[in-house]
Amino acid sequence: MAHDLLLMRARELWAELAGTPVEFCPSGGAKVVVAPGSSLCPPSWTGIVRIGDAALVTAPSMQASRMVDDAVRKMTPKEIADIARLRAVLPVRDVLGPASLSYLGRDGFLPAHEGTGVEQLPIGDGGLAALLTLAGEEEASESGLEGISSPAFCLRRGDEVVAAAGYQSWPKSVAHVSVLVATHCRGRRLARAVASAAAAHALDAGLFPQWRARSYASQRVAVALGFQELGAQLSVRLGEVPLEPGR
Repeated sequence: MAHDLLLMRARELWAELAGTPVEFCPSGGAKVVVAPGSSLCPPSWTGIVRIGDAALVTAPSMQASRMVDDAVRKMTPKEIADIARLRAVLPVRDVLGPASLSYLGRDGFLPAHEGTGVEQLPIGDGGLAALLTLAGEEEASESGLEGISSPAFCLRRGDEVVAAAGYQSWPKSVAHVSVLVATHCRGRRLARAVASAAAAHALDAGLFPQWRARSYASQRVAVALGFQELGAQLSVRLGEVPLEPGR
């Protein structure tokens, strides 16, 4: 899939998730909208998504949107997803992210699962549940594996499931890839094998794989499979927003 088509499909996804009619500006730059129901961020937070040279920002109120709009007008799209830059101009209290956003087309896919012994398991399989339990609540939640709608693609060492991947069905035919590897088995390219199987399954179903990563290790796996990094996502909770004059 050509780079421009990847950009277009990624922007269509995040524009829909914004929760209000909006589009990325074709000429680049940031567009700030009021969207209290935005899926770009938790409720009452400000969500920021950059895809290519354009960004969408959803704010929970008109006052917040005006404050954010004044700030981001002075930034490049890449700076908008830079938490240090945001803290310098906005009263940022809490942060989620940033995470890179990468996408995969059939023509760019570099499969890595053939001959690795990856098996397909139902979501409720006991071995998969054990992997999630051993990972702990924070890592299991970060992986997103509990929310997958696809089968789970797993690797075992003996009777133990040590790596698993799958994907969640998102709007616009997007398959959001989720991966988890047992702590004691990391660094052995297991994530690459199970994620490759999940991505192949998504592509065969006519879906558009998405990879969201905070860590460099996760980003490396995506690159190895042919995903192209197109942008970033960041959510911020702002401190007290000044009232408009006269209110």
